[in-house]
Amino acid sequence: MIGKTIDQLKVGDSAQFAKTVSESDVYMYAGITGDFNPAHINEAYAEKTFFKTRIAHGMLTAGFISAILANQLPGPGTIYVKQELKFLAPVRIGDTVTAKVEIIALDTEKNRAKLKTTCENQEGTQILDGEAMISPPKAPKK
Repeated sequence: MIGKTIDQLKVGDSAQFAKTVSESDVYMYAGITGDFNPAHINEAYAEKTFFKTRIAHGMLTAGFISAILANQLPGPGTIYVKQELKFLAPVRIGDTVTAKVEIIALDTEKNRAKLKTTCENQEGTQILDGEAMISPPKAPKK
């Protein structure tokens, strides 16, 4: 199975993915990446920070965008080429993050799509804003 090819995409196409961030998500991400910043894994330390509690890794949140690109839009076979991100608000353990992507430009000659990428929490607060460039899968040769 492959995702949508460049010819099947159109400006305005969108998709989203939501997930509640658990404590185990934060610890697994720290273990996989080696990012053991105490703001993420040490509650006693985090209580003394601006956020007053542990927060999830920003790149964990950004990973939800990757999930959409890989599984939904365009889907399997998509190559992630570039991502620009602005982290606007923290994600706390227990927050439900909704990631959204929307195609804003297509370059059929180069097989590239530009997408607006955002994430917001359960209260509707935007926590991440950015743009991605992807290469959609190519149609199988017959």
